[in-house]
Amino acid sequence: MPDTRFDVVGIGSAIVDILANADDAFIAGQKMHKGSMVLVDEVQADRLYNTIGPTTEMSGGSAANTMAGIASFGGRPAFIGKVRNDNLGQVFTQDIRASGVHYVTAAETAGPSTARCIVLVSDDAERTMSTYLGASTSLSAADMDPALITKSKVTYVEGYQWDLPQTKMAILGACKAACDAGGKIALSLSDAFCVDRHRGDLLELTYDHVDILFANETEIISLLDTNTFVGAVDAIRGLCEVAVLTRGADGAVLVTGDETIEIPVEPITKIKDTTGAGDLFASGFLFGYTHNRSIETCGRLGALAAAEVIGHMGARPLTPLKELLNGNGK
Repeated sequence: MPDTRFDVVGIGSAIVDILANADDAFIAGQKMHKGSMVLVDEVQADRLYNTIGPTTEMSGGSAANTMAGIASFGGRPAFIGKVRNDNLGQVFTQDIRASGVHYVTAAETAGPSTARCIVLVSDDAERTMSTYLGASTSLSAADMDPALITKSKVTYVEGYQWDLPQTKMAILGACKAACDAGGKIALSLSDAFCVDRHRGDLLELTYDHVDILFANETEIISLLDTNTFVGAVDAIRGLCEVAVLTRGADGAVLVTGDETIEIPVEPITKIKDTTGAGDLFASGFLFGYTHNRSIETCGRLGALAAAEVIGHMGARPLTPLKELLNGNGK
């Protein structure tokens, strides 16, 4: 890997999460698909916000959560993502910097407000999300800091970004710059509906650039247009250096060119909220990967981080993950 300042630079939506408990009847009444993410406009976001009960607000965004997790392990992450210079933008900026992530993307001074995601957490800890992308949609090629892209071991990208044409083009340029500098590219598929919308583009990106692919069971089946998880494992093998496939309570499967490694879940007393489980699995894996751990150890670190975050509300760790490392690869 190249001589770098940062382990991983994440590119994604800078979002403030608004979490609330909701039962299945409420979710159905809002005409939402449980466990999915839908994009909404500001009016729809405000309308939903006004119908929910008590909330917890904290900074989020898939790639930003992953970078916060890497920092919690003691790694050196950076993040590229747009906020507006409003109250929520200040909250996001303060939170991500306080977590130890390098973040210097200039805030927008006009236009849409900072992005927010209303996360409805049901009794079984599943999360259903309505996202207003707001200022995050203004992310462009001008924000792709060459010093961050070319001086990071891994460039990590959210699949969600393919919903934004100008951001997609900016990220493709960033991926090329990272590859030219000898860095690795990691892609999170983000959401099965996102994959359905952009299957061709995401497959092309995987073929051309991706070294590390993160997906859950539904997402990888959708990407490869197979009927079974076993079929997806066979189809993804060899298309990238390693595919990291999470399966909820069934753990994860790591697929390389010649190995299939099963990673069990870490024991946990009670699941409170699955928001961020995949994001934090990615943080553990990438921390291990950029610190020269074995692929299996990377997977175990991912399971460790995911177990911590699902034990409480919110998508970022409350316990410093580096305190949990003993016996898990350090």
